[in-house]
Amino acid sequence: MSEKPAAGQFALLVLINAFVVGMVGIERTVAPLIGSQEFGIASTTLIVSFIVSFGVVKAFANLVSGQLADTWGRKRVLILGWLFGLPVPFIILWAPNWNWVIAANALLGLSQGLAWSMTVIMKVDLVGPKSRGLAVGLNEFAGYLAVGLTAFLTGYLAGQYGLRPVPIYLGIGYAVIGTALSVLLVRDTRDHVRLEMDNSPRETASIGFREVFALTSFRDRNLFAASQAGLVNNLNDGMSWGISARANFSLWRCPQGS
Repeated sequence: MSEKPAAGQFALLVLINAFVVGMVGIERTVAPLIGSQEFGIASTTLIVSFIVSFGVVKAFANLVSGQLADTWGRKRVLILGWLFGLPVPFIILWAPNWNWVIAANALLGLSQGLAWSMTVIMKVDLVGPKSRGLAVGLNEFAGYLAVGLTAFLTGYLAGQYGLRPVPIYLGIGYAVIGTALSVLLVRDTRDHVRLEMDNSPRETASIGFREVFALTSFRDRNLFAASQAGLVNNLNDGMSWGISARANFSLWRCPQGS
């Protein structure tokens, strides 16, 4: 398999990852304000409840995504993630109450857990063992850049045109384009893994889900440290999301001129 097609697929996956994570940027800016301004929710605890639904569902989706990728194939799981994400902007657009927004965020967590994980795994498959760190770094760069830019754009659109519907149109565009690219242009990368294993100088024993869970959770110090770092990183991200949501909530509740 030539390097040029692999490079093209890698760039495509970076772009798709930006669309995947850009969906979160819309939620960060608009969702808490919809709760406070349109649904009259006065409690900041209830306002940030959508973060909890997102985080819990995403955690379980991350847990099973790798096994699903080995069983079904990376591309199928990526598309499945997008299918869960497609209804999200429409639910927020037409949500009659806050419970619908919480449900939309749960779907978004499921979408993120499957689709983001697949973009990481597929890029790692493409580059091989020597450039895996670079692949993960580019994935994170594209993701968080998309979150920041999307949050900025949706905030601007919300200020100019209101919370709904205009800012949500950006999410619809992300979901439709991301799904179309995943279905039409992405190729599964399992063959890269099989080729790498065939060329490996040593045989690697296949282990099951329970063994992998035990190794990454407590048996292997290096894997445990990586898992712990990931947990802390996501906790920090969730806390910053909650703080920004509360700040936006407080600002929009302040009377004009106060």
